[in-house]
Amino acid sequence: MGTKDELIQPDRGGAATTIRLVTTDSFDRTATTLSGPQRSLLAAQRFTGKPGQTAIVPDGESWLALGGVKDAARLTSWCLARLAEVLPAGTYRLADESGLAGVGHALLGWQTAQYRFTRYASDPAAEGPRVLLTREAAAIDGALAEARAMQLVRDLVNTPAEDMGPAALQQVAEGIAAATRAELTVIRGEGLEADYPMIHAVGRAAAHHHAPRLLHLTWGRAGAPVLALVGKGVCFDSGGLDIKPSAGMLLMKKDMGGAAHALALARLVMEAGLDVRLHCLVPAVENAIAGNAFRPGDVLRSRKGLSVEIGNTDAEGRLILADALTRASEESPALLLDFATLTGAARVALGPDLPAMFAREDATAEALLAAGRAQDDPVWRLPLHAPYAEGLKSDIADINNATANSFAGAVTAALFLDRFVSDDAAGRPIDWAHFDTFAWNPAARPGRPRGGEALGLRAAWHMLRARFAG
Repeated sequence: MGTKDELIQPDRGGAATTIRLVTTDSFDRTATTLSGPQRSLLAAQRFTGKPGQTAIVPDGESWLALGGVKDAARLTSWCLARLAEVLPAGTYRLADESGLAGVGHALLGWQTAQYRFTRYASDPAAEGPRVLLTREAAAIDGALAEARAMQLVRDLVNTPAEDMGPAALQQVAEGIAAATRAELTVIRGEGLEADYPMIHAVGRAAAHHHAPRLLHLTWGRAGAPVLALVGKGVCFDSGGLDIKPSAGMLLMKKDMGGAAHALALARLVMEAGLDVRLHCLVPAVENAIAGNAFRPGDVLRSRKGLSVEIGNTDAEGRLILADALTRASEESPALLLDFATLTGAARVALGPDLPAMFAREDATAEALLAAGRAQDDPVWRLPLHAPYAEGLKSDIADINNATANSFAGAVTAALFLDRFVSDDAAGRPIDWAHFDTFAWNPAARPGRPRGGEALGLRAAWHMLRARFAG
């Protein structure tokens, strides 16, 4: 499906086409070093050094490629992506690499730009590969690891629900566990009813081969700080009995995007050997319609013991997350992160590019924001504004899963989840952050094709690496 080859390799002096990066300010100086025919060809291609522009001209027996960037003093994750998409297949190296800042960032975009989802294509176009040689050898492994994590998210989200249901998600988790020597436990179907009643209720209407399950990966030494990751795994969301319109279902194969993020992040943590005791929990369900589907007005039990009135069956993601967050809290984690394609309200507020991030601790929020800025994976903090929890009151249960109005939908969803993140064993509030992410690119951009996408993943990874590397 995704890119499998390692398209970033150490530069050992082999033959390669040179790429020269320029800005609009430096283009005139660069042009003076070129021959008259080269300048004429650049003019014919209307190349002026604007960010994202590319050009290629003869250079003796070979070729010279040029790419426009915004700032050569700080290369970004996507500044080489357009080059990686359009250059002819071959091997390349950057000119004057030692004088460029941020080459390590740009390696990621070179790799991810060549991603293609080809699982169902009968005759996929053969493009590339385009290999980049670099003297920043120390940055290669990290860039490739992050690219593989992004490609995993893309592959999982792009796969339709019939081939990426709860059982298929389990197979993905099994593969990760085998590769990292983690332990995977699975509770399935009717086995969920006693201890994870809301996961069971949401998923019980699905066909047998899409039966609900809780996937629980554990890894790391006993006694290490506990890191808990939780991901929403709604493999398809019809809306339940509060059924979505047909247009609202078109992208619902991506409603397991939170699970994809959690599994990809867990794999990064384990591959890097962070000194943590990892617990990764994925409640995997299909929110289907059948005679045994849960109904508006039902009151569900939860693992935590709180009763939940169902105001809307299409607010199902928070229900399965609630049971999983309760279970994660029982490990008294030093940090608990969850990822979910949870609310349309977050997209109305922030658009498709910015995951809404909620956090109890200001220091954790600032670390995530800073990591996102540094890694070109921005997130935006929204408030856990406690007064809005008033809208989740129920006349007959401890809490309702939906509000009666459309105000602050992302905030009220986060406040619902907050009720199920318990204190640790010492009675202290658990350090918890929640990502409401879109997991999808509605339009293609350099390095980021239309379709499934990891949004907030690298921000979280770099924060974790800084916090737990020791």
